Amino acid sequence: MPRRHIRVTGAPETPLRAALTALRTELGAPGDFPPEALAEAESAARQPTLPSYDATDIPFLTIDPPASTDLDQALHLSRQGAGYRVRYAIADVAAFVVPGGALDAEAHRRVNTLYFPDGKVPLHPAVLSEGAASLLPGRIRPAALWTIDLDADGRTVTADVRRALVRSRAKLDYAGVQRRIDDGTAEEPLGLLPVVGKLREGLEVERGGISLDAPEQEIVERDDGYELTYRAPLPADGWNAQLSLLTGMAAADLMLASGTGVLRTLPAAPDGAVGRLRRTAHALRIDWPHHVSYAQLVRSLDPHEPRHAAFLQECTTLLRGAGYTVFRDGKLPDITTHAAVAAAYTHCTAPLRRLADRYATELCLAAVADEPPPGWVLAALDALPEEMAEGGRRANAVERGCVDIAEAALLEDRLGEVFDGCVVDVEERRPSVGTVQLESPAVIGRIDGDPLPLGERLRVRLTQADPATRKVRFAPA
Repeated sequence: MPRRHIRVTGAPETPLRAALTALRTELGAPGDFPPEALAEAESAARQPTLPSYDATDIPFLTIDPPASTDLDQALHLSRQGAGYRVRYAIADVAAFVVPGGALDAEAHRRVNTLYFPDGKVPLHPAVLSEGAASLLPGRIRPAALWTIDLDADGRTVTADVRRALVRSRAKLDYAGVQRRIDDGTAEEPLGLLPVVGKLREGLEVERGGISLDAPEQEIVERDDGYELTYRAPLPADGWNAQLSLLTGMAAADLMLASGTGVLRTLPAAPDGAVGRLRRTAHALRIDWPHHVSYAQLVRSLDPHEPRHAAFLQECTTLLRGAGYTVFRDGKLPDITTHAAVAAAYTHCTAPLRRLADRYATELCLAAVADEPPPGWVLAALDALPEEMAEGGRRANAVERGCVDIAEAALLEDRLGEVFDGCVVDVEERRPSVGTVQLESPAVIGRIDGDPLPLGERLRVRLTQADPATRKVRFAPA
């Protein structure tokens, strides 16, 4: 599910930053790595297990936020006859982590990188995640190298993955990539990103998939309080994301064909959830004709528009319920698809930040080599879904807490003000208690009032906004 990315600026002693520190403690966010895990990481950084295949002649590049240093993926695009060749290099974490060791145990305890607005709690020590294992420019790195050939319409023809040495030539950011594409200065391979990306987006529409372009929130400290700004995703964000989706779909197909794997699955949203969204769309004055599907509507929205941004945030509720599904020995699960992707899919492109990706990669490498998966992979497989679920719950709690803190900080100097909102939820047992989403800024808070008109627009007055308690409350105006 797309996360509500939030960044925050300001001095450490501000109430907002203090509240974030308290949240870390309350949720038991991991602190420093154990000495034995750090020692293993430092030793592995000096002497990783390196593959024999050398692909350093391929001029890979990375596209990430400007400040990112934990670079999981590097790409290279080229023409292949009438179609295209996508090479996608994924950081090879298994080259550094010894199964059953202290570093492996700590990764299983952490499960994924936790993102706070003022910093992150990494899955792996920085000496690996931001150093020896990261696909930094100019550095030779071990990687799982995917080679996926597409036809002229962007459909997958063949997919292969093997271990290789790679070297990225450039670290690019989304804004810079978009500028170069827009002004016509992007040469191949970068110049092919919009070509391949648009083809894949078209196929996503064809199969009924959906990518949510939820805007990134930034809380900026000002002299008189805080200001909420948005960064709406650029087209380049979507094109790059399509390469990750392409790889995840290819990986899922390989595992399904081999009979052993771990999929990222999501059942279709229940009718009640879609009906609730329709009421929210009506309240936000977003036209949603009954003949228009949810996927079509979402693709028509402009995340720069506050009402649309508010609705896109609410749309993430339809993506709840995703999980990891393990299968083995050819016994396929009842559900093999991800409803939002509208295809079989797995997580395999972010192993520096997500535990399951390391295992998915190993399963795919074994499938392509027509070999049984490593014993350490099979031994860990059955426990992986619950580990990832627990890690997901922790990440969701971090996200919810950070959103609440940021929104309370934004509004704490506006007590008594009246806003336009929409009641997006009402408690079944307490119909006088619900949730309201403001039209602008796109803030969500509790509302107390009787009766609460679910799905209807409502003028609301801010009655509480406290970063320390993470509470934002409204009442009908």
